[in-house]
Amino acid sequence: MSVQPRRIRLKPWLLAQVNSGRYPGLQWLSPDHRLFQIPWKHATRHTPLSDEENTIFKAWALETGKYQEGVDEPDPAKWKANLRCALNKSREFQLKYDGTKETPVQPYKIYEVCEQSANTDGVEDDDEEMPNLVDLTLNPRISDPPAFSSFPTHSEMNPFNLSTNGTFGPSHVIPMPLLPDTVLPTTSDLLAAAASAHPGLDPMEASNLVDVQNQMDPQSHQPCEYDLLSSVPLTDLDLKFQYRGKTTGSLTVSNPQGCRLYYGNLEPTPEQVDLFGPVNLQQVRFPGTSEIQNQKQRFYTDALLDVMDRGLILEIREQDIYAIRLCQCKVFWSGPGMPDQGPPNPMEREKKIKVFSLNDFLQGLILFQKDEAPNPPPFEIYFCFGEDWPDKKPKEKKLIIVQVVPVVARILTEMFSGELSWSTDSIRLQISKPDVKDQTVEQFKELQRLLQSQNIQGPWNPSIH
Repeated sequence: MSVQPRRIRLKPWLLAQVNSGRYPGLQWLSPDHRLFQIPWKHATRHTPLSDEENTIFKAWALETGKYQEGVDEPDPAKWKANLRCALNKSREFQLKYDGTKETPVQPYKIYEVCEQSANTDGVEDDDEEMPNLVDLTLNPRISDPPAFSSFPTHSEMNPFNLSTNGTFGPSHVIPMPLLPDTVLPTTSDLLAAAASAHPGLDPMEASNLVDVQNQMDPQSHQPCEYDLLSSVPLTDLDLKFQYRGKTTGSLTVSNPQGCRLYYGNLEPTPEQVDLFGPVNLQQVRFPGTSEIQNQKQRFYTDALLDVMDRGLILEIREQDIYAIRLCQCKVFWSGPGMPDQGPPNPMEREKKIKVFSLNDFLQGLILFQKDEAPNPPPFEIYFCFGEDWPDKKPKEKKLIIVQVVPVVARILTEMFSGELSWSTDSIRLQISKPDVKDQTVEQFKELQRLLQSQNIQGPWNPSIH
């Protein structure tokens, strides 16, 4: 008997095997890595085993647990059938040429790597892929939930006059201007650039944003004052809602206190802080299910949304992000500092958990820029509602996933990864008016120094006349 078969994502696994060069004849046919060839000799139970020892078909059987070496009887024909079925079922591969049906037979097949369409976007209609309702992780309903003592009382709150309708819309990025001190644009040029980069600013606001003297001698080497701390949105969060891999809504939360993700018609009041959290949080409602075509998926998703009245709190404190699960629906999460292939990571109800540390991220980015770390530090946070996560299943198979991205981390990663076109030759930067704790200030200073020593450009360049 073989071990219990396990579900493996075909696309990343197969493309890794093509890249490895481990299997003779399994190779790319196009320079853009869109077409590849699989050797496909006719196999039977009587084919010499030595001919089938080093094949992609056996590797797939081993990877999925459908064949256990030394336990199961080798069956090359079955191995080939298993991979063929997986390829035929997958929406990420398309058969372009089948030489086994030619006369004379050509012992190979050619497949194309496909991008999933926006309509499917990882959603499959197979009933076997849908969880049973009994498997969804919900807490029993409780008639009298305990008070959440860590929330401030109404007298301690300082509500913000911010929109609370949670309307979905495009994300926004606040550009970070860098001004060279060797060839300076005029103030009017900078004001025009600032106005175009920040739609809606009046001339006075644009003037305050740029704050550059009309006359500065380039030969004096006077540093251009630039405040990295105040130029990036330290508390903005990009949210993306995905229902079985399809994006159903996205928005940017700009409330410096954070937000509450919920579903239903109940919003917090000063008298109900223990039930729904502080009233000064931005209220973000989960998207509905009207666009879900698969009836079973819609049914299960509605079952989860129905128990999200109290919601999930994302609280921002000193630029760190904390999550607090209030809802009856169980919530699992992954993020920076968590193992990629770790066991499911549930959130205990009404317990505050730190899910992102700005200081840890900045330190990791400094190490990366100094070539003391191979990759930039991760910053994406994922919350999975009502199903185990992580559990070796792709996010695209989960009913409800919410991705949270700290905007400051994304902008800084793009800057130091060379993904933005900047030019900062001879520029000297300095941090002014620090308004966060000392450790954060010191790390931003270090990033400033690294910017000076690298050939990195800002997101926009003012026109020079």
